[in-house]
Amino acid sequence: THQAHLAAASLRSDKNSTALQFGSVYQTVREQLVCNSDNPLPRTLAELSDKNLAVIAGSAQENALREAQKNSPSLQWEARHKLSTEKLLTAVSEGKLGCAAANELQLADARNYHTNLTAVLDIAPPSKLAWGFPSEADPELLKQLDKFFARIRKDGTLNRLLDRYYGHSNRLTKIDAAAFITAVNRVLPHYRQMFEEAASINGEDWHLLAALAYQESQWDPFATSFTNVRGMMMLTEDTADRMKLTNRLDARENIIAGAKYLTVLKESLPDRIQEPDRTWLALAAYNQGLGHLEDARILTSRAKQNPDSWADVKKWMARLNQPELYDTLKHGYARGGEAVILVENIRNYHDMLKRIEPEETTISYKLTKPL
Repeated sequence: THQAHLAAASLRSDKNSTALQFGSVYQTVREQLVCNSDNPLPRTLAELSDKNLAVIAGSAQENALREAQKNSPSLQWEARHKLSTEKLLTAVSEGKLGCAAANELQLADARNYHTNLTAVLDIAPPSKLAWGFPSEADPELLKQLDKFFARIRKDGTLNRLLDRYYGHSNRLTKIDAAAFITAVNRVLPHYRQMFEEAASINGEDWHLLAALAYQESQWDPFATSFTNVRGMMMLTEDTADRMKLTNRLDARENIIAGAKYLTVLKESLPDRIQEPDRTWLALAAYNQGLGHLEDARILTSRAKQNPDSWADVKKWMARLNQPELYDTLKHGYARGGEAVILVENIRNYHDMLKRIEPEETTISYKLTKPL
């Protein structure tokens, strides 16, 4: 309608459109029929006649349903306006809707909160997402768009962006997600103020600190590993001494010391590394140490990839257990794959906490013990 030059949303590129034309495809996602696994599930689109199927009006999923309707003329759905896919999937989980159409990334996120959601089948060929332009758009604008996407593909920017927002999707199992939500309701209230206090002292996000602590100990202040790593944040003796922590089993002291250590690790990284990569890399060092992180960054550089990008470094971090690689590095063998799993899980837990436990008014804390 000539009110904008381009639309940069999750648009399903449609070569048959006469009103729009599309630029370079930047992502491909599966469009799926999502239903509640507590109920009998349809096996085909034809079996949806007695189901209440809903989709977001004008979405890529509705376009996919229109494509599917060509082969299944009886297929019907309700197009919901002014509603998010998140709320639509919540309605399916709660039994208010039979099924909904969503893409695989939307489902992966929703399944962290609603473990009874399941993908029944793909409703159409995968969506090829692209930016949309008026049919008579300036050819020079489209030419510049092609150059832009060619550049960010070549220099790795596109992959880093996709990894930043979607790279950790589907990492948690249903059991992991359900256990985490249970712990948020039953355990976190006892320690939330401690995480907020530690965050205010060290300038970190309390949700991140809580996510790290859950990954390390499931918020158990008395957790102890076979290597004698102990406490809420699972600190070694050396790290505890360095952070001037006297009692690793004191939840408050352990959380503050762990937060301080994470800040120290972040500050040890080169200044040029930007967020959120700075945090993800520091978390990997929290698990395996700065030396092994540096080895992974060296491998990344050797592969002519970006050593300042977690999306690139994590590929090589996981290979620190391979003799042909670690024999060429200063710090030798490491269980780098554990660090990758830790970081990706924390990213998931952090995202979930931000949604479940929103930020509240900042609280001022007075320390009762010296650090």
